[in-house]
Amino acid sequence: MNNIAILGAGRIATFMAQTVNGMKDVNLYGIASRDINKAEEFAKEYSVEHAYGSYEEMLQDPNIDLVYIATPHSHHYDHAKLCLQYGKNVLCEKAFTANKKQAEEVLSLAKEKGLLVTEAIWCRYMPMAQMIKDTLNSGKIGTPASLISTFGALVSGKPRLKEPSLAGGALLDLGIYPLTFAMIAFGNEISDIKTSAVLTDLGVDETHSVILTYKDGKVATLSSSMISAMESQAIIYGTEGYLKVYGMNNYEKIEVYNSNRELVETIERPEQITGYEYEVTAAFKAIAEGKLECPEMPHEETLRVMEIMDGLRASWGVIYPFD
Repeated sequence: MNNIAILGAGRIATFMAQTVNGMKDVNLYGIASRDINKAEEFAKEYSVEHAYGSYEEMLQDPNIDLVYIATPHSHHYDHAKLCLQYGKNVLCEKAFTANKKQAEEVLSLAKEKGLLVTEAIWCRYMPMAQMIKDTLNSGKIGTPASLISTFGALVSGKPRLKEPSLAGGALLDLGIYPLTFAMIAFGNEISDIKTSAVLTDLGVDETHSVILTYKDGKVATLSSSMISAMESQAIIYGTEGYLKVYGMNNYEKIEVYNSNRELVETIERPEQITGYEYEVTAAFKAIAEGKLECPEMPHEETLRVMEIMDGLRASWGVIYPFD
């Protein structure tokens, strides 16, 4: 049985706990919080074997095979390094770190320690990601030419999204999903990026738009906001039709349309626990095979995403204390 422990006992940790409890070959071994009462309450509610009142205490436990980092992305750099220093493999929630420099340091330490580190951007690991690629490669919509992806939510009131010191703004929390979708569909050979953003009084992006132009002539237009409930979907247009993908963080279904705008095929998402199970399975598979990264989300791709987001923030004038 593979033992996983969760570092941080917030909302996203509950989502992972529910997932692991539905998996047959993974054991929810530990939960750590800076508050032992919070950890014990979490353990009781989600049937976790062990509760710890500090991250260091949990990381000293030799029975843990993988640590899922569920803290805000402003803390991922410190917590990933802490896990690695204690000899633990890491599944780190997105955004991997606050910037590329931090990501490079974490990946370098993982390589030095011979440990797996992978970014837990769940849609990369889902069967639907490959199904989207397969549908595009099938020629059902001809040659793909452009895409539009939107994802927004009414979350501007959350403290962690307000503050530059917490790596706030829409980009790292929401905008990463349309960007990820574009890279799944069209790859990362981008020749030009144009962008615009509206900033809050504290200097983080509340709404932004991005246009990616690819070396082969494809164009991706991406929009995200933390002050409006944008539709969570994408449309990919081709020379002989188009397809719609519903759900930018958890792909729900694909609809294929011909050039007459007629629906010709619907591809449903496979049955799942929550969708998080795929990243957990991929991480344990990579560990068993002695790999230091998951093929579903290679380190090179994590760094490319961080590099693009660094560039976007720089062009908007969004600066974090750790930049």
